Amino acid sequence: MIRTHSLTKRYGRVLAVDGIDLDVREGDRYGFLGPNGSGKTTTVRMLLGLVFATSGHVELMGHTVPRHVARALPDVGALVEGPAAYPHLSARANLRLLDAAGPAGDRRSRRRRVEEALEEVGLADVGRRPARTFSLGMKQRLGLAAALVRRPRLLVLDEPTNGLDPRGIREVRDLLLRLNAQGTTVFLSSHLLAEVEHLCTRVGVLDGGRLVSQGPLDDLLAPTGLTVVRVGDPAAAAAMLDGVVVRREGDEFLVARTSVDELTRRLVAAGIAVQGAWPQQRTLEEAVLELTGSGSDEVARR
Repeated sequence: MIRTHSLTKRYGRVLAVDGIDLDVREGDRYGFLGPNGSGKTTTVRMLLGLVFATSGHVELMGHTVPRHVARALPDVGALVEGPAAYPHLSARANLRLLDAAGPAGDRRSRRRRVEEALEEVGLADVGRRPARTFSLGMKQRLGLAAALVRRPRLLVLDEPTNGLDPRGIREVRDLLLRLNAQGTTVFLSSHLLAEVEHLCTRVGVLDGGRLVSQGPLDDLLAPTGLTVVRVGDPAAAAAMLDGVVVRREGDEFLVARTSVDELTRRLVAAGIAVQGAWPQQRTLEEAVLELTGSGSDEVARR
């Protein structure tokens, strides 16, 4: 669905994207992650032919971009850098104009597709209102409807939940899961790691314009080899585990070089009650921060 080879973009002396090789496969829910300013939006714009690469190769839906981007676009829905709309027109009128201006489609089904898109993003009841009266979250929903109106095989979304409240974020997540189950591939650029962790099956992590990781989300969140244990007598456990404790927080210990079974057996044998023990697993936040060294203000959880 999306493949790049050594994709590079320079703005003068600034290297915005540095030779990345993306691999987005049919059926993926692909999360494109990285701190603000890491090159995510520039990459998305190159994928869609909105910005020319300095060097490298882009293939979208089997077609070379930008040379044959018009052949790919009928199967692609996109939302990049916020939604655009004619403010004096209604949501319905905006979608009808967008559909009519796009690659040739079935005009007879336009009304039905517009109504279905509005329904899917929760705007059916306000479809007659001018777009200028919409809140930021409603405008974002209209942008999503525009991406969906042609029933694309591939969705390319740049921060699609921007401006939405927690309920709206969950509704968009559920919508994308449903569309993916119906056969739509989703490419989602975001810095909201909690949403990516709930939604995506594969991820790519960008840092300073370089793709520092790409693969299944489960691989990125694999167990660390350390064990977490919570005990009834922390003082006794600390004395017994001296030398293997990596970190302690109250009655919870992070222990190295000891499996869950072995650790539990040793503590119980020493008369220390074990309230819980499990292998430590990275959160997506921890994994991305480890790869990028970013501060918490740059890569957010919600």
